[in-house]
Amino acid sequence: MISRSRNPRWLLPAALMSASALLATSCSSGDTTDEAASTPTQGSNEGTSGGASKEEGIKLGVLGECKGPFGGFHEDTVSGVALALKEYAGATINSKTTSLKGWEGAEVNGTPIELVGIGCGDDTADTISDEIRQLVEQEGANVVIGPLSGDEGIAVAEYAKSHPELTVLSGIAGSQEPTLQVQAPNFFRFHGDGAIWNAGMGDILHNQEGWDTVAVIADDYSFGHTSAAGFIADFCGVGGEVTSRVFPPLGTTDYSSFVQQLPDPDEVDGYFWVVGGTGTQAALEAFVNAKGELTGDQHAGNLFFNPSLAQALGTDIAGAYVGGFAVLPGDIQTPEVKEYLASADDTWTTLASGITGGEPGEPSAAASFGFMYGYYSAGVALAQALEETGGDPAPDVLQPTLAELTLELPYGDISLDENRSGIVDVGLSQLVEENGEIVQKAVAIIPDVDQTFGGTFSTDTPAPGRDFPPCEERDLPWVGNAIPVENGVPQE
Repeated sequence: MISRSRNPRWLLPAALMSASALLATSCSSGDTTDEAASTPTQGSNEGTSGGASKEEGIKLGVLGECKGPFGGFHEDTVSGVALALKEYAGATINSKTTSLKGWEGAEVNGTPIELVGIGCGDDTADTISDEIRQLVEQEGANVVIGPLSGDEGIAVAEYAKSHPELTVLSGIAGSQEPTLQVQAPNFFRFHGDGAIWNAGMGDILHNQEGWDTVAVIADDYSFGHTSAAGFIADFCGVGGEVTSRVFPPLGTTDYSSFVQQLPDPDEVDGYFWVVGGTGTQAALEAFVNAKGELTGDQHAGNLFFNPSLAQALGTDIAGAYVGGFAVLPGDIQTPEVKEYLASADDTWTTLASGITGGEPGEPSAAASFGFMYGYYSAGVALAQALEETGGDPAPDVLQPTLAELTLELPYGDISLDENRSGIVDVGLSQLVEENGEIVQKAVAIIPDVDQTFGGTFSTDTPAPGRDFPPCEERDLPWVGNAIPVENGVPQE
């Protein structure tokens, strides 16, 4: 069902459950099965613009991520799309243990949705550019879902801009540039960006926890810049001061020289970490080796902070705050969330996802993390748009419909702004100790955050980078208006 008004799912009663986001990134196979890589039969274009007919239908390519820092999440990406098409387009999934074997029978209003190929990203623009060219120019894709990572998102948006007949729905790439700077009219993002996901974090740390100064360490690429930019804008906006910014390259293995650039614990109130993929634990271990004991009351991080860090760092990590992602924290359980997670477990017996370290695990574990959910949201958007168009896949019909959608999804409604980027609710959380174990609990929800970040970013501002945004006070609409969460239940 498509709604024209937002309906936050988290306002319904919630049951308490502990959440664990194990961000292991062991690489899974990048091989594409015969079913997924088959070359499509070219259909007639008569009666439609842009080269797509209802009979030919949707030739769908999925840009996965089978190599690099996020290579362990390849299964997650395709699984999100497959689950959406099972639920909204009647697809039959071909395997009970993997989504990489594709599906059959996906159809909306008589228009088939055929998987023509799965791309293998590695977090680089060059590789993803090759992969999307293969999907579109060799396999015949007229719709692409993906990619996963920041620099990839920019490259794919640029490709989309030069191919207006192609429709692209972002998987979960969180850099700001694809929608705010590139502005391809055929690129749609039904999720937030890295800045959005840190909305409200600076307010909590400065006004609630008393941090006046902070040092920021972030991956030196587009998503790291965007994620750090959101936190910096938030923390400085409420009166805090960023004393240093350190940017190690994504994929760094030895963080010792970068940690040495950070102030000592007695010189700053706290540290905010935007180091992801395989680097999160390595960076924090380097901090312990160089600076001494690490305690949660002096550290916070973006979406990559999670309970599994306690395995290496101990329970002293309790107290650390964690930014949001495409899903809300795991202890917020509504009927819609429970139904969504149960659907994943009903679809597969196991999935070897990044969230389970590449080992077979519960499908709902993957579904509860933002990588799979972002691709799921894109798949739902495609099916819902075809429902609205009566199955017409022509770009001049499908693309305007996508731009106007508001989706009712398990973790809250998503609509798009004028640049076709998601307006979303952000769930902030904290790592806490319960019975000797570290769990993640929601502390606040920041509703309806858009890419302008309360006026901080626009088409006229530079893209986030090492020096942008500057540390400046500004009025942010969510300051003082965050919705507190107690025992998994929002208190509005």
